[in-house]
Amino acid sequence: MKKMMHWGLTLFFMLIASNAFAVTDLNPEGEIKIIPAIMMTALLVLFILVGVFSKAQTTEDYWAAGRGVGQIGGGMAIASNWMSAASYLGMAGLIYLKGYFAIAYVLGWTGGYVLLLVLMAGQVRRYGKFTAPDFVGDRYYSTTARFMSALIVILISFVYAVGQYKGIGMMFNWIFGISYQTSVIVGTGVVLTYVLISGMLGATKNMQVQYVVIVITFFLPLFFIANKLGYFSAVPQIGYGAAIWDIGHGGNGITAAISDPSYYLPFAKYTMYHWFALCMTLMLGTAGLPHVIGRFYVVPRVTDARWQVVWGLFCIALVYWTAPAYSAFAKFSNLLGTSGIITPDAIVVNAAELAGLPEGFAGFLAAGGVSAAFSTVGGLLMAGSSAFAHDIYFRVFKPNASEESKMLIARVGTVILGVSIIIVALNPPALIAQITAVAFAMGANTFFPLFLLGLWWSRTTKEAAIAGMVVGLGVTFGSMLLPKTSILAYYIPFTSSAVVGVPAVIATMIIVSLMTTEPSQEIKELLYRVHNDE
Repeated sequence: MKKMMHWGLTLFFMLIASNAFAVTDLNPEGEIKIIPAIMMTALLVLFILVGVFSKAQTTEDYWAAGRGVGQIGGGMAIASNWMSAASYLGMAGLIYLKGYFAIAYVLGWTGGYVLLLVLMAGQVRRYGKFTAPDFVGDRYYSTTARFMSALIVILISFVYAVGQYKGIGMMFNWIFGISYQTSVIVGTGVVLTYVLISGMLGATKNMQVQYVVIVITFFLPLFFIANKLGYFSAVPQIGYGAAIWDIGHGGNGITAAISDPSYYLPFAKYTMYHWFALCMTLMLGTAGLPHVIGRFYVVPRVTDARWQVVWGLFCIALVYWTAPAYSAFAKFSNLLGTSGIITPDAIVVNAAELAGLPEGFAGFLAAGGVSAAFSTVGGLLMAGSSAFAHDIYFRVFKPNASEESKMLIARVGTVILGVSIIIVALNPPALIAQITAVAFAMGANTFFPLFLLGLWWSRTTKEAAIAGMVVGLGVTFGSMLLPKTSILAYYIPFTSSAVVGVPAVIATMIIVSLMTTEPSQEIKELLYRVHNDE
């Protein structure tokens, strides 16, 4: 397993060193944009103040928000935590580049919450643990399984957060005119400040504030963009269908010679298999991401865990309904010959600029993009630091640690993780949503089978859990090492490896469980209570 992780990380850093996806400054002149800068500064001050006034006092506050978050507030936090830079910025960029194929991101990321609602939400909350590795270590009665799962949490948080830091850096560069690299350091310093002060309690409060910012900033400019381009602006999420027709067939000033049929033909550039593989990986990955699963621990009751997923889905749908419209309007403006800088990971900002709207509208969108990235980074840093402090330091090495030492280690872990991510994000290896997809594949290939079988099949053993994690990591990192032209790379794309990885891991866990000693009666009784107690 160590060798496997070594080669996977080697490839990841080789991509970084290759400079293949080096970020070009959106604002190369270095000019500060006054109105967007005022908006962004006000938001940063607000986020820090929310963190200060929601300061964590105990480890339960720091890791689980004191288990006092309500249904609607929890749903808003889930949506905000979920709608990262990958959703707010990256998803629109991928739809702009890939057309219909990228709708797999919309369906996959949303469908994962349906899986969580049906299969895990109530059961995970009833189990009553702080973190995903806490569940793994307790359910599979194994320190080794706990330790491995904690390392996987840190790795997932690391990879996922790189994409968010990229989004923060790009938006800070556009607004303040400082270089992308400086923007990454300054922007993420703000996130570290309020996470270190407030823990999960303050991070959750900030997520609720950030969701309001995200929805307002994402919705409002779209009405003006649709109106400016001459499309139905009362509900632009419906009106952009006419723009799709014009892009694909030629119309409204676009000639047939420059039309893009990938915007209306489902598989003009990619196969149905690859669409399905990506959709399934993102769906299963959503149900296996530790910082998403961790949201179930912060509510007081089991019913709250279920209802916050319902509210979360509603809140997410508002934004996901809107992202394709930004892509279509930006594509239309670009094909029409409107001058302007096109950067896929900043396409929502570009859409406002290409449509000729005043700078304040683009600034509004940039502020929302930073809010989206901040909300997710907060959750990721909390998941990674809790794995380091709670699941490795406290549970494995020092079970008698005091509250003060646990809080100290949690904050030290947050800083170490945050600085490590900054180093990689200074020269990111791919587009935001592509980086994020690798984290989803890892979550799908490891935590999803662990939770699925751990909650629903009492015969699953600790040996099976360990074997499943090894196989899951093998598929995830192995797919990154496959030559692009090989037949295996065709069927196991590195961003979509869960379509093969999850069945392989589940089969492995079932076979190993049947070959090893079954869990104790105590585990079986605990699972019975998890499914039957109210």
